[in-house]
Amino acid sequence: MASESPPFLALPVKEHGPVRAILLRVVIAVLCVVACTTLVYLERDGYRDLDGKIDTLLDALYYATVTLSTTGYGDITPVTESARLTNIVIITPLRFIFLIVLVGTTIEVLTERSRQQFRTSRWRRRVKKHTVVIGYGMKGRSAVSALIDQGHAPESIVVVDSEPGNIKAATADGCVGVLGDARREEVLRQAALPAAERVVVAADRDDTSVLVTLTARRLAPHATIAAAAREEQNIAVLRQGGADVVIPTAESAGRMLGLSITAPAAGELIEDLLEPVAGLQIAEREVRPEDVGLAPARLSARGEIVLTVIRNGVAHRFDSGGVKVFQPGDRIVVIKATGNERPSRSDGVDPATERRDRDRLR
Repeated sequence: MASESPPFLALPVKEHGPVRAILLRVVIAVLCVVACTTLVYLERDGYRDLDGKIDTLLDALYYATVTLSTTGYGDITPVTESARLTNIVIITPLRFIFLIVLVGTTIEVLTERSRQQFRTSRWRRRVKKHTVVIGYGMKGRSAVSALIDQGHAPESIVVVDSEPGNIKAATADGCVGVLGDARREEVLRQAALPAAERVVVAADRDDTSVLVTLTARRLAPHATIAAAAREEQNIAVLRQGGADVVIPTAESAGRMLGLSITAPAAGELIEDLLEPVAGLQIAEREVRPEDVGLAPARLSARGEIVLTVIRNGVAHRFDSGGVKVFQPGDRIVVIKATGNERPSRSDGVDPATERRDRDRLR
């Protein structure tokens, strides 16, 4: 991340190959010539050449080509009012289309530049409470995949990276990309970081992560910042720099390897939790109205295991005993089956019994 070039914002687009673009222009040009030739041939009685009226398809094709290309030798001319009206109303617009196709490269560049500026301006007006991901290597891509699995729209994720290839991959995945050095404040502002709700720092170097975290915290004091640390001794520095959550990547991978060797079933379970598509996932949600007054253990009958209850900004783990029943406004961290957003009441729990238990726990 040492590039000093100006930051560049790239919105996700559908790219088409050059062969397709050329073929499309050729088809449009041929259609213009065919349409003009057909019209002239159908109205051939209204045209005259140097030897009289035109009467062959070749004459009509000749007139169409010299007219659309603006060569205009003048040896064939419309002489009747209907033929001249056709030239004004139909053939002249066809000439414009034909010329646009011929100079299409220049027009396309100008149009694309204007369209990109319009899309960028519209995006800046609308973007807020989005997620900014710094770095789109293996960690950054995994973080984006996890966000999408949790229901975040790809267009609400902005990726910042100094490698053009990574930005191209991010936009191909549907994210917005910013090409530039994330250690520079102007680059983070290009990503609208002051309006972001979440920031993921997935840089390849810990010193870069520290600088980015410091700048991100200053620009977005209320955002949630999660950072990755390659070395454990840098965790405290990142926390002091403003990171709310720090993940030690190397140590975590090592612990996973050790756990998988000594307790294969436990390692498989952790891997299952880290890969939501495999069947289980960790999720955070607000307590629903029907959950209020229930003990955390009662949710297990509905397919959710409560790990933590967050009340008034304080996290209470399942083993702390600090939460007996849920209250309105609580947030909970649960383990649940993938896609199990709202389990049905086919859990075998009698509603009357549940109400009695709720009243007793209160």
